[in-house]
Formats: sequence, C-alpha cells, structure tokens
Amino acid sequence: MKTSPKRVFVMMSGGVDSSVAAFLLAKNKKYKVVGCFIKGYNVDGCQEADAEDARRVAGFLKIPFYAIDLEKEYKKLVVDYMISGYKKGITPNPDVMCNKEIKFGLFLERALKMGADYIATGHYVRLIKRKKFIPSTRFAPSSDSSRLSSPTDSDCGRRPCSVGCGVSENKIFSLYQAKDKNKDQSYFLWTLTQKQLKHCLFPIGDYLKSEVREIARKAGLPTAEKKDSQGICFLGMVKFKDFLKQYLPVKKGDVLGVDGKKIGEHEGAWFYTIGQRHIGIMNHGLGIKGKHETKPFYVVEKNIRKNILTVAEEENNQALYKKEIKLINVNFISPITNYQLPITVHARVRYRQPLVKATLYKMKADSYKLIFNSPVKSVAPGQSAVFYERRPSAGSELKMIGGGIII
Repeated sequence: MKTSPKRVFVMMSGGVDSSVAAFLLAKNKKYKVVGCFIKGYNVDGCQEADAEDARRVAGFLKIPFYAIDLEKEYKKLVVDYMISGYKKGITPNPDVMCNKEIKFGLFLERALKMGADYIATGHYVRLIKRKKFIPSTRFAPSSDSSRLSSPTDSDCGRRPCSVGCGVSENKIFSLYQAKDKNKDQSYFLWTLTQKQLKHCLFPIGDYLKSEVREIARKAGLPTAEKKDSQGICFLGMVKFKDFLKQYLPVKKGDVLGVDGKKIGEHEGAWFYTIGQRHIGIMNHGLGIKGKHETKPFYVVEKNIRKNILTVAEEENNQALYKKEIKLINVNFISPITNYQLPITVHARVRYRQPLVKATLYKMKADSYKLIFNSPVKSVAPGQSAVFYERRPSAGSELKMIGGGIII
C-alpha cells in the first residue's frame, strides 16, 4: 500500500551542510521537501547573501522556498538573553538558545502549522528511533527478537521480552554523536525533547564533512565550495567585544594575580569569560607601563560587583580547574525515569573540549551536581554541561543523555 510522501521543511542557512541535507531529502521519494531560510537578527548584513545562497540552492533543487521572519523573536530570545547573561557575569551560549527557542521552538511550531510532518537541519548529529516496550495485556507478545535494545530503552529491560507479558509499542528518540567526531554538534542540542525530536531529521549525521563536500560537488550545488561560517552567526564579521560595548559600558577595573596583587587594569569584568587568555591588560606588575601584556594571562575568577578580574599566568594553574559543578535547567533527552541517579557519564563543559568521566547527582527538584573524576579546566558559569553514555549495544557509540546550565 503506497503512502503519501512526508512533507519536510528544511532549514537552509545558505551553507553547504544544510544544502546537502536538502539535496539528500529531495532525491528521496519518501519526502516532499520545502526549503526555508530563517531571517534572524543580524548585525553586519551578511544574512542577505546567505539568504540568496539558500534561495539559489532551492531553485537548483526545484523545491519551494520560504523566508521565515523571526528577527524580533531572535533578538529577544537569543541576543537579549546573551547580553543579560554577560551583564550578570556569566557566559551564556547563544547557539544552544537559538536551537531551543528559534530552530526547534518557533520555527518547528510554524512549520507544523504550515503542514510539515518534519523539519530538517544540517546539524552533524545522529537521531536514532527505537521501539520502547510498555507492558500491556491488550496485545500479543512481540516476535521481534532482533530489536536493538537496552535496559534504558525498555521498561522491563529484557531483550527481547521473554515473559510473555504482551506489549504495546511506542517510539523513543535518542541523539548520538555524529560520524564525524570533529564536526559533531550534539553539544548544542541538549535542550531538545521527545516531542520535538519526533518531528526532526538530521540527514548528514552519518557523513564526514569531507563526504558532505564531495556530495555537494558531484551534485553541482551552488554552495559546494562555500567556506564554513565562524564564530557567532548573527555577528558576521563584527567582533564580539565591540558588539557587547554597544550595550555594556567600558568600566575600568583592577586585574589581580592569584596572589591578590594588582598587575594591571581591564575594561569591564563583564567583557571577559573564565579561561579567556590574552585579555589585553596594562601589565604594571612587570614594569611595562603603557604597553599590553607580553605573555598570556588566564581569567580564573570574575567579581562583577567589585569589577575585578583574577588571572593566572600559568596555563595549568590549579585555580583554573574545578572538581565539581552545579547545574540548573537540566534536560534529559529520554525520560528521567529511565535513569537511576547517581549515574556515571562522559561530560563536556565546552564545545570541542575533551570528554571526561563524571558522576551526575540529583540535588534538589531543580538542581544537579556533576563531580568529575579528574579536575576540569575553564568551567564558565552560564555555559552548558552536556553528558553522554557509551552504548555497547550500539558499538560503544556515544549517546547524549542531556545537559544543563552551569551555575
């Protein structure tokens, strides 16, 4: 029995990754593809060129194309959120908030109202859909003995169910690290929920970046040779500190060494983040008044109220390391009932930072604690801590459990 093609709205940024995502879906007869460009907040005007590139690819693929205007929402939910965080002395992650509020929030809602069955992006991440077994007396026992399962994917934990209890089937969605470990973007998607994931597709998660480029070249996509964007997307070529200065005033304050002695001055504690190096202090401590620092200093602490930065000269100074952190706004990709805390996880506290083993504890109703097996460097409040588990049933691949905001 033939089924109608599912309608997919692809978020096309004008880059090669989302272009290939749209291409892969467009050549699959299971889907009817619509290209979409999200008009967000943009500082230097580069967004117009990206929108035109996305439109060119959609034309090349002969698919409908829409520009979705979410500029006001982006400014409020992402940009203002970030500025407010820096003003408080924390380091929020705008990419995480963009995914939560804009791409998989407002855009997903808009797409579904416009008739989409799915949305798709060019994120490097793998979405795995499995059957979750729920005990029931209304159905006959399952005969699917080849099902890939694990105790956290099944209420009874048996593979397959061997007690003849009868089952009803429900689907559970998991996010796994991408095939290309250097491009994996699961870190930015820890806020997603089962309700959102059931409407998501990530077509390039099983490809290396080099393979994505080659697909684009062979297909003749207009963006095949376009360079990857760098830094915060809405800034373009504008420097981040220059952008912040439009909202936060320059306010000179003292820079102290870990011994408490003044070694220079800074432009405002809120412009810096934990672990930042080469902060451009006036290095009075070395007797070089009037010249910038001659060797790197690493921010280990910020006092926003007193407008003081504390820095360390050595890259591996113990003041830069933390053994444990607290988290709020924690989200679990799979229902929390699948986990009995505390649990051992592989954690990452910054994008591209190596994974480290840690134990996740529940503290209060809305807070958790992460204790690392060995101290972790440059942990910044406001950033995301994301945790994974290795799944032997999936070839020891990393499955993302969830994440939270560091406080």
